[in-house]
Amino acid sequence: MKDFRKQKWAPWALSGLILVVLIAIWTIATLPEQAEVNVDPEYAALVGQAASTGSKTPLPTPGDVGEKLWGHISDPFYDRGTNDKGIGIQLGYSIFRVLVGFGLAALVAIPLGFVIGMSPLLYKALDPFIQILKPVSPLAWMPLALYTIQDSDTSAIFVIFICSIWPMLVNTAFGVAGVRRDWLNVAKTLEVSSLRTAFQVILPAAAPTIMTGMRISVGIAWLVIVAAEMLVGGTGIGYFVWNEWNNLSIANIISAILFIGLIGMLLDTLLARMAKLVSYKE
Repeated sequence: MKDFRKQKWAPWALSGLILVVLIAIWTIATLPEQAEVNVDPEYAALVGQAASTGSKTPLPTPGDVGEKLWGHISDPFYDRGTNDKGIGIQLGYSIFRVLVGFGLAALVAIPLGFVIGMSPLLYKALDPFIQILKPVSPLAWMPLALYTIQDSDTSAIFVIFICSIWPMLVNTAFGVAGVRRDWLNVAKTLEVSSLRTAFQVILPAAAPTIMTGMRISVGIAWLVIVAAEMLVGGTGIGYFVWNEWNNLSIANIISAILFIGLIGMLLDTLLARMAKLVSYKE
């Protein structure tokens, strides 16, 4: 057992085993029931007559989802009109909005957090405002954005911006404020300019904490875009999920959930690799 734990492939083998178990449970849970049941007409209209009577489960089987996944992967960029675009196109719209909103948040949060972290007075003065605005839901920001901006795409980007700015701002301020005083004293002794101290001492020291904030923010941004696109409609993976719900295609919804999780994992992995580049040991 100890030798198995030391193997590099052990985590992958365990993940594969867990996946097999989950698929087996899913398959058993979606087996049809043959018993006679009294059917509510509204329920039958919602899920279909076969599913409502038990001859077919309302939830799709792993085979149904696999078939839909293969269809999306084999032709991800088709465009047959406003409400019928490939999942590759929908993900492209969502990724673009996330990158723009996240990028704008980084451009504002990192310099501002730098200034706040270097000023204890400013840190204490702005902290109440940050703590009040940080937990506000994106669904609360969206109506205000739509009313003031009056453009759905820009409103979605604004909501991503306002929801992803706080982790970067807080972590940047915390990282800058936590730089070791010994390093700052050495820079002062050597008569290093303030600008050079900021870029050559404070920024490298705070970089791991800043990257942690960026990883949290990109996760929030990807989480927010799905809810935002459900409200604004038109394009994006959130709109795709909502549209498939209106079409009662649960298999497509599950497929979209898997794609959302995969893209989120890739974004987090990318920032984790970047964080390793700036990490250091004291």
